[in-house]
Amino acid sequence: MFLDITLRRNRKLIETAFRLHQNGIIEPDTFILDVDSILYNAKCIKKEADKYGIKLYFMTKQFGRNPYIASEIMKLGYEGAVAVDWREAKTLAENGIKLGHVGHLVQIPTNDIENILLESPEVITVYSVEKAKQISDAAKKMNMTQNIMLRVIDKDDILYPAQYGGFYLKELIENAKKIIAMPNIKLYGITSFPCFLYNSNSKSIEKTNNMDTLLKARVILENELHFKLKEINTPSATCTSTIKKIYSCGGTHGEPGHGLTGTTPLHAFQDEVEIPSIVYVSEVSHNLDKSCYCYGGGYYRRSNTVNALVGKDMLSSKKLEFEKPTLESIDYYLGLRGNAKVGDTAIFANRSQIFVTRSHVAVVKGIQDGNPKVVGIYDSLGKKIGR
Repeated sequence: MFLDITLRRNRKLIETAFRLHQNGIIEPDTFILDVDSILYNAKCIKKEADKYGIKLYFMTKQFGRNPYIASEIMKLGYEGAVAVDWREAKTLAENGIKLGHVGHLVQIPTNDIENILLESPEVITVYSVEKAKQISDAAKKMNMTQNIMLRVIDKDDILYPAQYGGFYLKELIENAKKIIAMPNIKLYGITSFPCFLYNSNSKSIEKTNNMDTLLKARVILENELHFKLKEINTPSATCTSTIKKIYSCGGTHGEPGHGLTGTTPLHAFQDEVEIPSIVYVSEVSHNLDKSCYCYGGGYYRRSNTVNALVGKDMLSSKKLEFEKPTLESIDYYLGLRGNAKVGDTAIFANRSQIFVTRSHVAVVKGIQDGNPKVVGIYDSLGKKIGR
C-alpha cells in the first residue's frame, strides 16, 4: 500500500532496512521505526493542532506500544497517550507515559479499574451506566474524582464489528442523568469512532455521520443538563490535514496514530506533510513453483498489502506481487508471485497494527542523517528484548 510512496519519499529507510537485515542486525518478521521521521511527523501535527487550539492524545498500538517512541512524543507537548485497552494502559504507565484517554475502544475490566485509576488518566470513556458505576465506586473508595466520557452512537453511524457499544442518542439524557448523580466521577466529554474517514472518490479525509452524532449529543447534553462539556473527542485519521476539519466541526481533541507514521489511507495516494516512516522486513525462506515464500508473523488482515521489494540491496531488488492469504490461514509464510534467492531481504510497506502481530520492532535513529543506529529491539507489545 505504501511501498511506492516510501521509495520516493523515504528511500533512506528502505536502504537501511536492507542493510540491517543483510548484516544480521535484525531478524525477519521485524518492523523498523524511523525515529527521526516519526518525530518530524509528530511535530507537524502538533504545530497545526496548536494553531487551532486542538489537544492531542497519541496512539501507540500501530507502532507496538513502543515506550521509546512514546517518551519522545511526550517531550513535544502532547497531552498524553490514548490506550486502546487496559493492557496498553498498563504498559505505558509502567514506562512513565502519561495516560490521557483510556477505555476507548476497549472498556476497562472490573478488576483493573482501581489499578488504572492509580495512574490518574485524564479521562476514561464508558459505554454503559454499569461501567460508570464501577468507576464511581472505585474512585469513591480511593477518595478521588475521575473524568469520564460517554461514547455516543446513532442508528446511521459507522460501527465496526467487534467494536459495538455506546449510548444511543434517544437514551442519552436518561443515562447521563444517572451518571451525573454518581459520586466521584465527572461527566467531562463525549466521543465516537470513526469521526473521520478517507473518501476514495474525493481523495480526502471527510467527517462521518458519527461526527454529526457527536454534535447532536453535545447540544442535547448542554441544553438539557445546562453544563458545558470540556472535551469533544474526534478520533480516526488524525493528521496535519484533518486538524482544521476537527476544529471546524467543533471537536476539541484528536488522536493521531497512523498520522504519526505517515500511513493513513490519504498518505498512500498523495504527498502529505507527514513522511512514511515504518517498514516491515522479512526474508525469503524458499521457493515453490512460481512463488517465493517469506517468513511471516506481521500480517494484518486490513493491511492492504500489495507488493514487496525483494533482493540483497536496493540495486539488486525487484518488486513482487503479494499473495493475500486466506482468512482461515496463519501467516507462517507470506507468499510473493515470482522466485527469489533464499536469504534475500523482503521489504513491505503497508498499514500496520503491530500490537496484534508476533513481530519484533527495531527502533532506529539517525536514518535521515545517514548514520542509522538501532536504539532498541522490542516485542510487539512494547517490551524491550534487545540492545
